[in-house]
Amino acid sequence: MATRVLIYTHAFAPQIGGVETVVMSLAKGLAGLGQANGIGSAEVTVATSTLRGDFDDASLPFRVVRRPSLLELLRLIRAADVIHLAGPSFIPMLLGLFLRKSVVVEHHGFQTICPNGQLLYEPTQTPCPGHFMAGRHSECIRCNAQLGLLGSLKLWLLTFPRRWLCKRAQSNITPTKWLGRLLRLPRSTTIYHGLPENGSRDFSRSSSGNTTFAFLGRLVGTKGARTLLEAAQQLSAQGFHYRLKVIGDGPDRESLQQQAVALGLADSVQFLGYVAPERLEEELAEAATVVMPSIAGEVFGMVAAENMSRGKLVIVSDVGAMREVVGDAGLSFAPGDARALAQCMKRILEDATLPVHLGLEARRRASEQFGQEKMVLQHLQVYQEAVRCND
Repeated sequence: MATRVLIYTHAFAPQIGGVETVVMSLAKGLAGLGQANGIGSAEVTVATSTLRGDFDDASLPFRVVRRPSLLELLRLIRAADVIHLAGPSFIPMLLGLFLRKSVVVEHHGFQTICPNGQLLYEPTQTPCPGHFMAGRHSECIRCNAQLGLLGSLKLWLLTFPRRWLCKRAQSNITPTKWLGRLLRLPRSTTIYHGLPENGSRDFSRSSSGNTTFAFLGRLVGTKGARTLLEAAQQLSAQGFHYRLKVIGDGPDRESLQQQAVALGLADSVQFLGYVAPERLEEELAEAATVVMPSIAGEVFGMVAAENMSRGKLVIVSDVGAMREVVGDAGLSFAPGDARALAQCMKRILEDATLPVHLGLEARRRASEQFGQEKMVLQHLQVYQEAVRCND
């Protein structure tokens, strides 16, 4: 008999982002399972607060319920064997636990240990050392002061019941062991995110590949693009010639473009904005190296894993999640340290064999660790164990 799984997620297609990508991949994989895997199959429904827009839900191999009323959500939860929450959402978690259902929470952020969910200390724009878990609650209030006192207090207060509820879930899934150690929640297991089947295609590089770097991500403070521009300026000052493609959009785009001009990088840095998936591979084909200089907010590093599967060398900031994903198949530097990042980039510009060697190692690691089928089957095992423990 198929396990009936209700996946609840705030963010879903047609929105584009890490959570949306992971949920879509998981739901499709579960819906496509047959009995031949020796574990079982699943009947999947996705509930989301995201509007459909022009997205064709009928093209998906599972049911999608958008903006369910409280009564409709209650019915969906009653009909399911397992409630999978993509993040610790209050109402579906409360309803699931109240109805004695098997509740599984997959953590895509730091909401159970950090009021702003980013593990970023806003006043200094640096990684938070863990003020909430250390009981330094005045620092949490100060951190989110830009929201006003009431707004900051609300975020702080909600962290307590969110953590309390997650402790009562049948299982807590984290995409990295690093995140699991930080959250310190009972009945925790780590399941790496899986990559879509087309994530491992091979792409040829142009002759300029060794001197072309790429940044992919939303242009917001936590992604560290300012650090990357500072590192690029240091390379230019040392006489190195290179190209840097900044792929992505966001509220910081205009100020980043102004920073690039002020640093004298107008001829070296190209801001491409949002690039559609069908064009992305073409833009990346010129680059042997992808840089992810995030300073906070990363619980896995999907962009790193995707580009590892493409055979790219990746440079990541040494935040625990991305360091775990990359392993020894890439380069790393201290978060926010432009000088250290410049040194990593300099190594690549001076050694043409480095992107080739580490790119092959990256592809191998991605293939072994981040398979989509492996991720789906591990989730199904967690669901089945949760149901057994809840009987």
